[in-house]
Amino acid sequence: MLHYLSLKDIDSLPNWVEEARSLKTNPKHHKGLGKDKTLGLLFFNNSLRTRLSTQKAAMNLGMEVIVMNFGSEGWALEYGDGTIMDQGSSEHVKEAAQVISQYCDIIGIRAFASLTNKEEDEAELVLESFKKYATVPILNMESSVGHPLQALADAITLVENNTKPKPKVVLSWAPHPRALPHAVANSFVEMMQRQDADFVITHPKGYELSENITKGCTIEYDQEKALENADFVYVKNWSNYTNYGQVINKDTNWTITLKKLGQAKFMHCLPVRRNVVVADEVLDSSQSLVIEQANNRTYAAQIALKKILESLS
Repeated sequence: MLHYLSLKDIDSLPNWVEEARSLKTNPKHHKGLGKDKTLGLLFFNNSLRTRLSTQKAAMNLGMEVIVMNFGSEGWALEYGDGTIMDQGSSEHVKEAAQVISQYCDIIGIRAFASLTNKEEDEAELVLESFKKYATVPILNMESSVGHPLQALADAITLVENNTKPKPKVVLSWAPHPRALPHAVANSFVEMMQRQDADFVITHPKGYELSENITKGCTIEYDQEKALENADFVYVKNWSNYTNYGQVINKDTNWTITLKKLGQAKFMHCLPVRRNVVVADEVLDSSQSLVIEQANNRTYAAQIALKKILESLS
């Protein structure tokens, strides 16, 4: 596997999940695999779990890690071809990607959607530009439309906590004061489409995700009906897709409470706004899996890096 850009790069999700779980029992078993290899982590947006878990995963594999925050440390990059660079951008991605490739054996990229131009966001300008001009493999640490490391961690968490042959899993929208990207929700949907589960998406009318992502999925606009007999409830806000990037609904009736959750396990990628997205009583209960999910981020990153390193050897 040359790159890990999306869930499509996973040949067998069950096999990856089982291998990631085995890594948890002996995280440094493959420490020699990354010896004398360097992972460069480029952050165009803030991070807590992604940075620390990916760095930890690389260390478990014996890699050295270089981190650069482009928002505060790097030159503003230009991505257009034939651009006359007499405005704000100081460096073109053509040179930047090739230069960084000389310093690193794998490059991780984290670059969120702008939420201002749907076509540009869906073109994955930053991720695809680095893929085009870099001479080393690329690891997607969240892009405009996907977060495949989070979805892989979620798949691990589901397997570790599931007790039924076909669980009911609900992805529920929740209110948020800011416009948020669709990446986590998109990748969770794509991951669930590979599962043997009763999967339901629930959100207010007008908050449909891209039909290219949700094609074939059950969508229920009545949250309480969707949550009936759920085994897992994954909660995430996303901004409007049709009126791209807009917040047109802050209905607090969509906040997840313990009463709504019932006997289900609660999942969220974090960070989460308490008592807006979800009530304290849920996050602080034994039904919450958010800390387990965060722990599994290390092993999701580690299995992806391991696969890339194996392709380099």
